[in-house]
Amino acid sequence: MFREMRVKKRLMSEEDAEELLKSASHGVLAVAGDEGYPYAVPVSFVYKDRKIYIHSALEGHKVDAVKQNSKVSFCVVTTDNVVSEKLTTRYTSAVAFGTAKILTSKGETEPYARLLAEKYGCHDEMIIQNELNRYAGKYCILEIVVDHLTGKSSISPKAAK
Repeated sequence: MFREMRVKKRLMSEEDAEELLKSASHGVLAVAGDEGYPYAVPVSFVYKDRKIYIHSALEGHKVDAVKQNSKVSFCVVTTDNVVSEKLTTRYTSAVAFGTAKILTSKGETEPYARLLAEKYGCHDEMIIQNELNRYAGKYCILEIVVDHLTGKSSISPKAAK
């Protein structure tokens, strides 16, 4: 169902691709947008247990798109070093394909909102709880169950870290 990578020597192990998802600071969510146009948007996210969690407003282009078609793709680039003299880049990236679901209840959203806060450096429980209270019922979490994941690298996994 999913295409194989053409340049096999660039293929990373699935475990290394998962590590990229865990360590990346942001990613790009791609959905089937309005009028058949693809819509790709940079987002903050957290990856856990083969699922990607993205904070979102309750309304907007990405939420509307997921309601219309739950199949999405998501990519991260964690290394991107231009090597001008060789007309190339040294990179590491991962692409996930999955099925998105919109989580809206406090019980569904709060644990992942906490994970996002912690990933982006907030470990103060009082600040986190104040923000959760302040935005209660005003946001959703997109949960993407990863169906297929590939990683690609032009550098050795050891050099990428």
